[in-house]
Amino acid sequence: MTTDYAVDVLICGAGAAGLTLAIDLARRGVSFRLIEKMNDPFRGSRGKGIQPRTQEIFEDLGILDHIVAIGGIYPPLREYLPDGTFRDAASVEHEDATPGEPCHLALMVPQFLTERVMRERLIAFGHQPEFGCELVAFNQDEHGVTAQLANAAGQDTIRARWLVGADGGRSFVRHALDIGFPGKMLGVRAIVADVTLTGIGREAWHRFNEGDMERQLSLCPLAGTDMFQIQGPVPLEGAVDLSADGLEKLVAQRTHRDDIAIKTVSWASAFTMNARLADCYRDKRVFLVGDAAHIHPPTGGQGLNTSVQDAYNLGWKLAAVIAGVDDELLDSYEDERRPVAAEMLGLSTRLLDAQKRGDTRRGREVHQLDIGYPASPISAEKPERLKGPFAGDRAPDAPVLGAAGQPIRLFEVFKGPHWTLIGYQATRDLVPSRPGLHIHTIGPRGDIVDHDGHFDNAYALVPGDWILVRPDGYIGCIVGSPEIETLTTYLGKYVRA
Repeated sequence: MTTDYAVDVLICGAGAAGLTLAIDLARRGVSFRLIEKMNDPFRGSRGKGIQPRTQEIFEDLGILDHIVAIGGIYPPLREYLPDGTFRDAASVEHEDATPGEPCHLALMVPQFLTERVMRERLIAFGHQPEFGCELVAFNQDEHGVTAQLANAAGQDTIRARWLVGADGGRSFVRHALDIGFPGKMLGVRAIVADVTLTGIGREAWHRFNEGDMERQLSLCPLAGTDMFQIQGPVPLEGAVDLSADGLEKLVAQRTHRDDIAIKTVSWASAFTMNARLADCYRDKRVFLVGDAAHIHPPTGGQGLNTSVQDAYNLGWKLAAVIAGVDDELLDSYEDERRPVAAEMLGLSTRLLDAQKRGDTRRGREVHQLDIGYPASPISAEKPERLKGPFAGDRAPDAPVLGAAGQPIRLFEVFKGPHWTLIGYQATRDLVPSRPGLHIHTIGPRGDIVDHDGHFDNAYALVPGDWILVRPDGYIGCIVGSPEIETLTTYLGKYVRA
């Protein structure tokens, strides 16, 4: 079989997961094609919550400021009571930003706006999705994947080193590989619709008949637009009228108000909630990311975020293997991300049960800042630490100074496709430079100054310790000065330009 590749990676599906992977590969100089069978970008609001951990990823990818500019924070929940009065409550538990966690609130950004910003970032790298291009067949061998593509001009054959299925819950890639997708239906069918309307204000997320799964309804003003998102359960069987007239009648029935008029419907969908997890995330040279690997109820705003983080985990590993790192690194993708999805399915299902009881408030459990990979085969620490953070944990931020006195943040030091190694009161010359690695030291003659002790508080290192931060912002390795050989071996195994 030929090893002449048209691209290194073929990405099937140009939603949030596929776009994240494409941006990450583009900034690393990895060749790819990003195809999408739909003729146009997705135009719905479905995945509207951007959690704090995903905001950190978007900062690294260079799009956070754009995301914040077009979105907004969640409005208060306004629950209407049977007597016609209402009460307001915060939709999320308040948490102040900290030096280690500068992103502390979920943002509301309709999915179509998030993906538009991502496409613009991709275009800045000289790439764009190919809409109206469908993967219709593929086969793989030990060297790569041969794929058949179809578009308006006909069929095409492409050879790639790797194929990534980011093609949603009904994934063609997953079905073609015959990968099991076990799980269950959750006994809830719902509608979601983006509409313009009159008769109700944008100052709150209006919720009616909380805890009643036959009459529940919410009207949420969509940040960055003049639209509202309508959400509500509907019968498991039967047609649902998603026209403006049909939705207006539904709203009137459930709110007992005749002053709310639906003017236009931009996008609408009726869907049955499922919780499912793919049996595996990798089959030789083919990977699954995002909804192709896991689907779940929308409660808690976990879906788009988990999908983005799947792709962010996989991108640097593909680039590393293409650069010469052993292929076994790619096994860590499933080792790390599948348990996260399993936990996320459990969380979103528990939150759905709480919503059925009328409890819609969300706390830290949905922020995804506590996700880590301590059991990963590429997490190493020696000696074993008694207090965190540990190898596999998210690397905290911290405000520090450069040696010249300018204020910087650790996230600025980490930002980019490289690995970052920090020695704490350590001798710089103990670790030789290598491509793909940025080395810094804190302490005497160090290039970073921990002027207010935020680094010390966040990392709890002792003099001579070295901490290695992966390209995706997680701690790969922590060693004490007597164990420098462990660090050297780790760098030789995984760090390539």
